[in-house]
Amino acid sequence: MTRPLPGWMDPLLARLGTARSEDFTPLHTPTSGGRQSAVLVLLAEEPDVGPDVLVLQRAATLRNHAGQPAFPGGAADPDDADATATALREANEEVDLDPDSVTVLAELPKLWIPVSDFVVTPVLGWWHRPHPVHPREPAEVAHVARLPVAELVDPANRMRVRHPSGWTGPAFSARGMLVWGFTAGVLATLLEMGGWARPWPRDRVVDLPPTAATPAPSAGTDSADEMAGR
Repeated sequence: MTRPLPGWMDPLLARLGTARSEDFTPLHTPTSGGRQSAVLVLLAEEPDVGPDVLVLQRAATLRNHAGQPAFPGGAADPDDADATATALREANEEVDLDPDSVTVLAELPKLWIPVSDFVVTPVLGWWHRPHPVHPREPAEVAHVARLPVAELVDPANRMRVRHPSGWTGPAFSARGMLVWGFTAGVLATLLEMGGWARPWPRDRVVDLPPTAATPAPSAGTDSADEMAGR
């Protein structure tokens, strides 16, 4: 069944009309160069649970970002018409998402990740016809989950994590996942923009487990040491 756009999304969509890359990261996005890519920030709603966002967990055996939760997405292909096409294609390839089940709402500002030289466009979507999803390539994706916004904004589930490089940024604990790095930075900003965020103890800082300590990301940083992961 197709679901109409819910009213709880109105404040976020209104705020995104004036969003800039600086709202997500202090880093200036290069005007040229970089590896163009996109991720899908897919919002949905579950009865008796409320709004949620789709997140995947990368396989522990990957060389880069092993075991790390992330939005579906990846590098642009030459045949992709735009960032939206990239995000929807990647989501289909990774978790078997039907692109026709998604209403694309906005392309967010491009964000630069220095350690990989990716220029990432987050694409915001409304999942108007949710359906079961699953890892299509278990060697790349270990798990797929819909994380309720209510759990993400629960103060008990929010913290900052410290990378061995010295980088410190926002993080969330939800459904057995520690969401940090670029994904957590984008989520934290969107939760604030949507008016959903709740006060939480910002002095709660935990060290990243060694198995999670991939190169430091960019969005949502609390530290100027962004290049340490190069």
